[in-house]
Amino acid sequence: MSTTGTGPYAPDSGAATPGSGAPGPVSPEPSVGERMRERLRAGFGLIGPRHGRHALSVEQFDSLALPVGDDGVVIGVDSENRPAVLGINRPTPYDVVLIGGLWTAQVLALRAAATGARVAVETGRAQAWMQLVHAMGGGQNGLAVYDVGRVPPQGASAGGPVLVVRDCGMRPPRGRVVAGPWQAVLTLLPYLSPVAPRLIRQARLVGVQRVSPDEAAELGRTMALPRTDVEALPTLADGVTLWCADRDRQYVMTQPTDAETGLLGTPRRMD
Repeated sequence: MSTTGTGPYAPDSGAATPGSGAPGPVSPEPSVGERMRERLRAGFGLIGPRHGRHALSVEQFDSLALPVGDDGVVIGVDSENRPAVLGINRPTPYDVVLIGGLWTAQVLALRAAATGARVAVETGRAQAWMQLVHAMGGGQNGLAVYDVGRVPPQGASAGGPVLVVRDCGMRPPRGRVVAGPWQAVLTLLPYLSPVAPRLIRQARLVGVQRVSPDEAAELGRTMALPRTDVEALPTLADGVTLWCADRDRQYVMTQPTDAETGLLGTPRRMD
């Protein structure tokens, strides 16, 4: 009985039968793509060193700790003596208000410049910033000072982030250069002024240093602070700041390095 067919399993008229001694069917030559895939699986030459796998048991996994957090400027240490980091270089606008002293603002400016950001200072007291400009090479290495209302466009980018420090007194005018992608704005207020509530509402982050009891009570109402924080604000030591973002609050002590102490002196609330 003969069998015929045309499908992939049809008998080949040229195929040898078992025991006939005739050569078997010839396998097709692999395609170029198949040969490349095989080389990728096998490697391209010498076999490199073999290392043991890095693995943790279930019992060891709980002991694994990784420093997960935002990168940025180390602004001090928290109540448990851990570094507190402020991420100011962001792809979205970031407004910061600091109700405090010039010393803290200048430390933040120095540290921001040390991370690679360009710092533009808008101020009515340029002389107070000149020592920083001279220390950093005459304004050519990351920090420049401008009169109020004279800050030019900074051209911030991911490769060249910018921090604008507005040191314009109790009633800073609306700035020509505002927060934008990769450009943060830090507004320094020496005291709680009539424009402070508006600036606080617009800010993503607010820092408060030592203030009077009346100012603390006003800030408590404006920022919905708990009573413990309202009572603590008039007693804060020099260099301590309460940083508030949304519902998060953290006390931070800014500790100067030796170089910062030599340039700016010790922490102080008043200037």
